[in-house]
Amino acid sequence: MKKLLSVLILALLVSCSVKQKASDGKSGENGASPEKIKIAVDDIKKSMEYLASDELGGRATGSEGIEKAAVFIENYFKANNIKPYFETYRDTFKLGELIGYNVVGMIEGNDPKLKNEFIILGGHYDHIGQGKEVNGDTIANGANDDASGTIAAMEFGKYFAKSKTNKRSILITLYAAEEMGLKGSAHLAKRLKEKGLNAYTMINFEMIGVPRAEDKSMAYMSGYDRSNFAPILNKYAGEEVVGFFPKAKEFNLFMRSDNFPFFKELNVPAHAISTFDFTNFEYYHHVDDEPDKMDYEHMASFINKMIPALEGMMNAPTKEVILNDE
Repeated sequence: MKKLLSVLILALLVSCSVKQKASDGKSGENGASPEKIKIAVDDIKKSMEYLASDELGGRATGSEGIEKAAVFIENYFKANNIKPYFETYRDTFKLGELIGYNVVGMIEGNDPKLKNEFIILGGHYDHIGQGKEVNGDTIANGANDDASGTIAAMEFGKYFAKSKTNKRSILITLYAAEEMGLKGSAHLAKRLKEKGLNAYTMINFEMIGVPRAEDKSMAYMSGYDRSNFAPILNKYAGEEVVGFFPKAKEFNLFMRSDNFPFFKELNVPAHAISTFDFTNFEYYHHVDDEPDKMDYEHMASFINKMIPALEGMMNAPTKEVILNDE
């Protein structure tokens, strides 16, 4: 009898252990434990050294270089189980004689109801192509602007495709023709509106390759007062990752980056997040905006800090992020 009782107790303990594992997301259908998945410096650097390489010639829209970048992003999506949102990864548009491509991937949410709502994350992967010659170099590589934001969006896609911790669905959207006046994002935003996408929020990652001064918030959000987005993100991050930058309004940054077409078309909270504040990097639209100028530890730290912020926002049972009355 004593032996039988011991067996029953052991079986009960094993059963409880299995249930606990499944419920806390460390095994079972939720996949890998979020805290065990970290964005690696080497992965970021590897992507940067290709996207901002001389081989890609500055990634001007319509060039051979930006086509190579598009293929690189598509292959990254495929390798990391990020599915196409449309029939293919490409959203094609024309600008006169030029053909541009946005690259769009999707990670479906795991909640039967909330997966019908979409979080849009993005950045522009084009740049200006050529810049003013310096020591024989004319290639404006566009490492900070905006291979850095492109890579951040790609890494978020990889994380959520692997962790499967997102209740809402996610679009990873990378745009061409930002440097020509936000043309790529405008085309995609309009197409998503026509498709009837149930969008909740949008974040555009713009120039996150260099750190701000130590007495400043790690990043800032354009259009800070237009919604309660930043406080919500900071609540889930457990610290002020996204702060207020007074000059953002002075420079009209809210309307100068790829978040703006999504705000205009979809009428949802849509902002750009950046760590470049015009004091911490000298090479905007310059041939020296190259991979060796990027701070990869900073980039990894920013992306890793943003993961719980995004996760909390996208998994909340109600839509906490709302537009403020202007």
